[in-house]
Amino acid sequence: MSTDQTNRSDRGVTLKELSSEFLGTLVLMLFGLGVNAQVTVGKMATAVPDGTITTYAFGDYLTLNFGWGLAVMMGVYVAGGATGAHLNPAVSLAMAVRKKLPWSKVPGYIAIQVVAAFLAAAIVYLVYFEQIEYVEQSAQLQAINHAQALPMETADGMQIRVDVRDGQRTMETAGIFATYPREFDDQLRVTNWTGLIDQFVGTALLLLVICAIVDKQNIGPDVSLAPLAIGAVVMMIGMSFGANCGYAINPARDFGPRLLTYVGGWGSQVFLIPDNFWYLVPIVGPLLGGIAGVGLYDFLITRFHKHDEQDSDELE
Repeated sequence: MSTDQTNRSDRGVTLKELSSEFLGTLVLMLFGLGVNAQVTVGKMATAVPDGTITTYAFGDYLTLNFGWGLAVMMGVYVAGGATGAHLNPAVSLAMAVRKKLPWSKVPGYIAIQVVAAFLAAAIVYLVYFEQIEYVEQSAQLQAINHAQALPMETADGMQIRVDVRDGQRTMETAGIFATYPREFDDQLRVTNWTGLIDQFVGTALLLLVICAIVDKQNIGPDVSLAPLAIGAVVMMIGMSFGANCGYAINPARDFGPRLLTYVGGWGSQVFLIPDNFWYLVPIVGPLLGGIAGVGLYDFLITRFHKHDEQDSDELE
């Protein structure tokens, strides 16, 4: 690259790059949130004498893993030729730290990724509005029936109150759009620290393997097959590190749709449940994890490439 080309690339993000990141992220999020919605609205609980059995009419957790992996693959195919298909603020930040992306482009990349994720969430909400409405009405009815079955007060005289909020969305469907920690029971859940570690490790693995896939001095696939390999990485992360908090591994993927739920009827609960800091976990964890992933790959693999070339020259 000439000096003039380098100077031009450092001036800031171009319209072509913004368009590419927008469309690639939009496609990724439409497919990913779409599979979330389909699995969620198809979830049915059946009461049986020995307990409650949950059945899934339109897929289960394995469906989510395959769906998100393929969604990433599709997004990378859409945007790969123009920008390399970051589609993820953690990727953009890590590439800037790695000096593969000018810092001047990072704010534009991240902003357009969040906008695309928000718009994709809005489209999925529109497409699945009627089914989400049905699920919400069923949840409200169950809450009312539960309240009627409870005694009005406890042994110590405390009044029992079940909060049924007519006209407001509940957390039953919020998980279609943003990620939340796994709850074991009414008192126990995955903690913020575990979620942060989970997101750190998952995103570190994502960036580490992406570095290997695009490394021309490694044995990565042909460029036309790279999106398939990257999608497979996301699928594997879901299969191995998805149980704690839904493997967001992408701040735009979580924050954009969470913002949509905030303005779309779910309200401030999406930023307050389970606590005031949880929504930061899928933002901070991936950003730090992505930097760690590229750092580890470069320290253990990339830094030896130059030495390998010199050794082969000496042998010749």
